[in-house]
Amino acid sequence: MPWTLADSPLGPHVLELGPGQGLTTELLRPHFSHMTTLEVDPKLVESLHSRFQNSNVTVVRGDATAIPLEDAQFSGVVSLHMLHHVHSSELQDKVFREALRVLKPGAVFVGVDSVGMDKLRMRLIHIGDTLVPVNPDTLGGRLERAGFKNVSVDVNPYAFRFRAQRPV
Repeated sequence: MPWTLADSPLGPHVLELGPGQGLTTELLRPHFSHMTTLEVDPKLVESLHSRFQNSNVTVVRGDATAIPLEDAQFSGVVSLHMLHHVHSSELQDKVFREALRVLKPGAVFVGVDSVGMDKLRMRLIHIGDTLVPVNPDTLGGRLERAGFKNVSVDVNPYAFRFRAQRPV
């Protein structure tokens, strides 16, 4: 996570897309005044509500392709190993447009996801689950087409990270 968030001022109110069981939420929340998590799975939402009640985290049930929140309200949006769980590249592009919509002008969208998803180990981990790899070579253009500026994508042997800014 430090590699993903490096040089990315996210501000005081961050939206985390697809927190799953909340492991990353637990690590992120001490760094922000307020966090909102958006999770589609109702059982995970229930668990997240219990886990983060009376904290600085608000849990919202919803789909990242149609975020049920108002425009321009977040100082940052974070996606940590969730994009490959979105059912198609077209729906991933909707996630990008929705992230842009809910960000305040000048705010950033940052994230990380795995590379090498065609490897057998990744396929086995995702049996019964969605696995739609994101190509880091085309991600920058996709984010720009969604409306982001100042896009960067960095790749290491295990993952890629991205940073994109909503225009001011």
